[in-house]
Amino acid sequence: MRALVAGVLGAALVAGLAPPVAAAEPRADADLDVLFVGAHPDDEASTLSTIGQLGLEAGVVTVTRGEGGGNAVGPEEGPELGLLREAEERKAVGRAGVTDVFNLDRADFYYTVSSPLTEQAWGHESTLEKLVRVVRQTRPEIVFTMDPAPSPGNHGNHQYAARLAFEAYTAAADPSLFPGAGKPWAVAKLFTTGLSGESATGPDCVSAFTPDEPADRVWGVWAGKPGPGGKTWAQIEREAQREYASQGWAGFPDAPTDPAKIGCDYFTQVAGRVPYQPESRGVEGLLAGAVPMGATLTATADRYRVTPGEPVRVDVRSSKPGDIELTAPEGWTVQDRTVTVPADAQPGKARIRASLSTVESTEAIVEVVPPVVATQEPLPQVAQYDAWARETGFPDRAGDVLPVLTVPSGGTRDITVTVRNESPVPQQGVVSLALPAGFSGGEERPYPELAPGATHQVKFGVRNTDASLPSGKDFPYQLVTSGGSTTAALEIVPATVIPQALAAPAVDGTAGSGEYPAEALDISARWEGDDCASAADCSGSARLSWHDDTLYALVDVTDDVAGTKLPTADCKRHWRTDAVELTFDPRGRSENTSSTYKLAVLPSTSDGGPCAFRDADNAQGPAPGVRVAAQPREDGYTVEVAIPMEQLPGAVDPASLGLNVLVYDSDTQDKTGQTRIGWSTWGGVQGDPYRWGRATVDGYTPPPDRPIEPPEPVLPLEVLASVDSPQTLEQSIRLGLPPGAAAASRPIRLRDGWLYSAESGTASVFAADGRHVVEVAPGRTRLPAGPVLVGFTNTRGGTAAAKG
Repeated sequence: MRALVAGVLGAALVAGLAPPVAAAEPRADADLDVLFVGAHPDDEASTLSTIGQLGLEAGVVTVTRGEGGGNAVGPEEGPELGLLREAEERKAVGRAGVTDVFNLDRADFYYTVSSPLTEQAWGHESTLEKLVRVVRQTRPEIVFTMDPAPSPGNHGNHQYAARLAFEAYTAAADPSLFPGAGKPWAVAKLFTTGLSGESATGPDCVSAFTPDEPADRVWGVWAGKPGPGGKTWAQIEREAQREYASQGWAGFPDAPTDPAKIGCDYFTQVAGRVPYQPESRGVEGLLAGAVPMGATLTATADRYRVTPGEPVRVDVRSSKPGDIELTAPEGWTVQDRTVTVPADAQPGKARIRASLSTVESTEAIVEVVPPVVATQEPLPQVAQYDAWARETGFPDRAGDVLPVLTVPSGGTRDITVTVRNESPVPQQGVVSLALPAGFSGGEERPYPELAPGATHQVKFGVRNTDASLPSGKDFPYQLVTSGGSTTAALEIVPATVIPQALAAPAVDGTAGSGEYPAEALDISARWEGDDCASAADCSGSARLSWHDDTLYALVDVTDDVAGTKLPTADCKRHWRTDAVELTFDPRGRSENTSSTYKLAVLPSTSDGGPCAFRDADNAQGPAPGVRVAAQPREDGYTVEVAIPMEQLPGAVDPASLGLNVLVYDSDTQDKTGQTRIGWSTWGGVQGDPYRWGRATVDGYTPPPDRPIEPPEPVLPLEVLASVDSPQTLEQSIRLGLPPGAAAASRPIRLRDGWLYSAESGTASVFAADGRHVVEVAPGRTRLPAGPVLVGFTNTRGGTAAAKG
């Protein structure tokens, strides 16, 4: 830790115990107007032009310090990388006038697209309590956060940080929840970042956008307005983003100078306690009614999903007196607080406007659905998300993600469809699938009479009849009942047969006779990053076989420019240079990569030949039993790997092995990759086992004693605690708050080289000669000589900070 302190904070720490200086004057109290909630340092980076333009007191909550990410500037990882990334974040947000960064001390373990796995790593109640404590301590009127939905490629940490923000919006205002986390505080508005739909550039982007969902309440804020120093806010934001050098962002290109090419930040309001003013645009629209906070006004329908002909009652509440008037879509009837949907209403979301006599208004959102709704079985993450949205009071967010299922190319799968009676009267009829071209098996199936709210499941056997259909795209279709239809989609994943080799292949980087009997797989399709300029720039093929309970792979990559050669010790960070990744899901049914096997291979390293390392899977680290060879050449390289199947997490299902072969291509020496290609290609596919290809292991039978279920995942959960961060300690002292959003311990005092405490605990003491860990007993404890900065944790997890 001494080297860590010297390397990251350097002379500033030793001389003055000061964190990196922000651009704005430090605040001496914790009251904020705006709070951004993200998962990692840099998650707020695309909102800084807006936060700066707001001109308000703003802060950032970062659930983790990004310890699990890459490092393009040095060897630091784990807690050391967390301290480095915190320093980068503080400098970056300082350019937008933000001085306060609140860390919740949770682990950034590895890239995952799974919110359930993130919850397993972070813990729900304890992390939510920390966030509620920050909200109550800082009292923001506006909270920005990320997308909580398991949209393809959306980082699971991002999803879960956003879900925590949604829940904190409700919980922070409720005195019955987390009573030990401070006085209740009601946030005025909650926004998510981003826009699902068509956007524009130039000053008109504030209004020239088309959300995919017309009922979404979206604001655009143009980044082309001038900021401090004569620069546009787009330029200031880009300079801030370059501070995240460890993430390879230092080389980001300049922001456009042509106003017509400068775009907007977009924000969607998902909850609010103040009047909704759709006519307000830009910054003014974000702030309207919230800063300063005016009268509260809310409208809530007694249920979210309604069918044609049904009435729905709207509850309107306001802190201001006045007459309430409801306005519904054309053709709907309104009587007092009850709105009736017309019998011919089309499915979709609808707005019911509630206006006070003072002309202030807000909206309730309902969704009109057919009397009988058929839904394709959701992926586990999507089912969990939809249940979360309904249970936490955000039912309009359920259904954010299009239901998708994969079908092997030229293969079949069973699809379970759930039929639900949404109407107030019994229903019966038939359900069918209007499948797209290239698929069969959607013929009508009957369902029995269903009471209101009842469900029935129908199974369809769906076949891909056109093996030429590509992977990497959705094939939408309709689920049709006698009352209407809903949309789902199918996705093609490639399929192959892994043959048995007549003899064990020699792992030497070449294909010997009979070692790989099957045809090669094409692994040249892009799934992320830049397009390959040509086949010579990046392309490849892969061949697989098995012998004696071992899988063999020979991967040939064409690459005209070699990336940085990393040391063997850096093998796990394969995405920063030229590398191959082999992924295996033993039974083809994993919800996330924690029950899979993922092997990264560098064809060459700075200290010798190739290396292989497991990462982001069931047990990261060295790969026992794996043999690897490589043959570099001027126009690329070949790697060959032998993987004992006993090392996979669970017995292989020979009929349904999940498989992918991915290539990472870098043409620079700055430890950043530019292009990713592979076999089964989707954005974020390295974290999506359901989108990996399918392989039949021809003739293979796993040993009878091999367990089917995978062992519990190994999650690297080492984190930097806030009491071990001088940057956080300085902020905690300035604001008078305990570090790490923890409950406060009893106060500590520093005087004449002694620490005075009324309770036992552990002190992290930063002195001129480095960091010291000191056990503290009630009374006084001797400290190192000279100026010190102290973070204290009592035996119950309460914290405090002091400087002397």
